[in-house]
Formats: sequence, structure tokens, C-alpha cells
Amino acid sequence: MDTEEKVSFKVKAKILKRAAFVAFPHSLPILFGYGFLGLTYGILMSVNGFSPLFTCMMSLLVFGGSTQIVGVSLLTSAFDPLNSFIITFVLCARHIFYGLSMLEKFRGLGIKKIYMIFGMVDETFSINYSANPPSDVDRGWFMFFVTLYDHIYWIIGSTLGAIFGTMINFSTEGIDFVMTAMFVVIFINQWQKDKSHLSAVFGLVLSGASLLIFSAENFIIPAMVAIFLALTLSRKYLEGKVGDDNDI
Repeated sequence: MDTEEKVSFKVKAKILKRAAFVAFPHSLPILFGYGFLGLTYGILMSVNGFSPLFTCMMSLLVFGGSTQIVGVSLLTSAFDPLNSFIITFVLCARHIFYGLSMLEKFRGLGIKKIYMIFGMVDETFSINYSANPPSDVDRGWFMFFVTLYDHIYWIIGSTLGAIFGTMINFSTEGIDFVMTAMFVVIFINQWQKDKSHLSAVFGLVLSGASLLIFSAENFIIPAMVAIFLALTLSRKYLEGKVGDDNDI
């Protein structure tokens, strides 16, 4: 390695070190959240018969949060690829808008943006979209390290939970309620933030009606289709409400 290459290597290393150092404090709130949720997910995987290694690989290769939690029931139920696809797509559909919002921020970042797209979960998107790192920090590497830290936190939390789950010798009946509780919290949070509750009402009413008509085993797909049609037909009204709220 000649002198010029050594200098270039040192400069790149300094850029990476600075970005990693600045990104770490931004990721700390995620550490505490993922520590608890990941632990619970790992225990849930363990009590359903999955090994810590399998849980670790799921978190490494899927990294989907709520999708992984739903995946526990999908992996332990009868094989139904269409239903699994629809549930997963509905859960992750919001990421389409995350991606559109990050188009400019990811432009020109090279091959590392592939991993950043893969790791763009809710919390990572929130930090990378709103954070303003100092001018001496490479923003692309800053976003990369935020994504990496969050991913590592989730892997560690879920793997520790899976290991802990193998040591449990008391009843864990009801622990899978964590999934229901999580979605209830998300629903309440969205209800509080939205001025118009029409979309939430659609979700509740149409899901309830589908449950009564099609039974618990078959209501998901009809409910999703009905909600999609209802939101599409009322789009102009909902967009008008958003516009009115922004004018206030």
C-alpha cells in the first residue's frame, strides 16, 4: 500500500468512525424499546418450539418487528401462502411511503443503500428522516450506522429472549397476547394523532363485520379488501380533511 492509499484509507476510516460515533446516541432510545420487545419476541419463538439460532437468523434476515411477531403464528399454523402474503403486505405497506420519502436522502449513497432499504423499519426511518447530523458528519454513513445499530439491538434482544425462553419452566400461556397489545397501542397512537377517525372506524367496523360473516379463520382477506375499497371511495373526503387540518 503506497502513501496515497494509506492517506485515503485513514480519511475513510475517520469518516466512518465519526459517523458511527455521532449516530450511536440517536439510536439509544431504540435500544431500550427493542430490548424489551425483542426479548418478548424471542421468548414467544422459544415457547413455540423454535431454537435460539433460528430466532437469531429470523431477526438477521427478516428484521420486521411486527411482521416477525405475526410470523410466529404463520409458521405454526397450516401452510397458506396467499393469506401469509396478504397479511405481510398489509403490515408492511406503509414502508412503500417510507421509501418514497427517502428517495432524495438515499440518492448517490452507493451500495450501502441496499442494506439501508432492507433495514428501514419504523424507528430507523423516523431517526434518519428527521435527524440533522453535524456538518462534518457524512449523512449517508450516519444513516447507515443508525440502521445497523437498530438491527443489532433487535438481533441481540430477540436472541437473548429465545435463550431465556429455553430456561423457562413455568407456564407462558398468554404471552402471545403481546402481539395484540402492540397493535392496540399502535391503533391508539394513530387515533390520537389523526384529526379524522374515519379510516380507523372503517377498520373496526369492516373487520368486525367480516369476522361475523366469514369466521375467525377466513375474515382477514375480505376485511382487507373491504377496507381498501372503503378508503379508495372516501379518498377525496379524507384528503380534504387533511388539507383542512393543515390550514388550521
